[in-house]
Amino acid sequence: MRTAIVGLLLVASAAAREPPLVSVDVGHYAAEPGATSARGRPELEFNRELAALVRDALQARGMRVVLIGADGDMAVLSRRTAAARGADLFLSVHHDSVQPHYLEEWVHDGEAQRFSDRFAGYSLFVSRRNPELGASLACAAAIGAAMRGAGFVPSLYHAEPIPGESKPFADRANGVHYYDNLVVLHTATQAAVLFEAGVIVNRAEELTLREPATRARMADAVADGVRSCLVSRRRL
Repeated sequence: MRTAIVGLLLVASAAAREPPLVSVDVGHYAAEPGATSARGRPELEFNRELAALVRDALQARGMRVVLIGADGDMAVLSRRTAAARGADLFLSVHHDSVQPHYLEEWVHDGEAQRFSDRFAGYSLFVSRRNPELGASLACAAAIGAAMRGAGFVPSLYHAEPIPGESKPFADRANGVHYYDNLVVLHTATQAAVLFEAGVIVNRAEELTLREPATRARMADAVADGVRSCLVSRRRL
């Protein structure tokens, strides 16, 4: 019996020393590529680029990473969280739009496109239906704080009391909202955060988000926030 207990303690100790595992989810898929930017580019393309950089930044900080949905074929959202089982954090990477009544029309490269320059900035979401709400909030707040420290600003407009929004603040200063019914947040078995990197229907912000330097700075901020959160949790 004593030998068995010692063996279990050794296994637990080894697991505690293993680097954190983060599942980075590429939001949307080929058949439903998400929002369309002010210049006609699908959100999925933005998500793929940033998620890959977030993966690289996390790995550079010593964490293990599983990239989910990068092939654009994972249409069943619950399959994403199933693929993330065993991870310390599920992080879904997206880019944002606005409610339809805010959109206007312009012509870019001879094509009619829709835009809104009214809102800009990042947003973070957690679900109160997630079994690890406290950890989800801690990680979302840490990412938001790191984003602000890197010079990014939260959008805040998702809390507007209008149809399609009304997402209450969980942490206003860091741009964190509750969004209880998002499938990838409430079906995750671990802490889960959805990250909206910026508003791609905003013409100026779209151009900024397409700059390699901006994406790299954002990926570093996200990775710093994740590392801060997961290291703090392991010290508890």
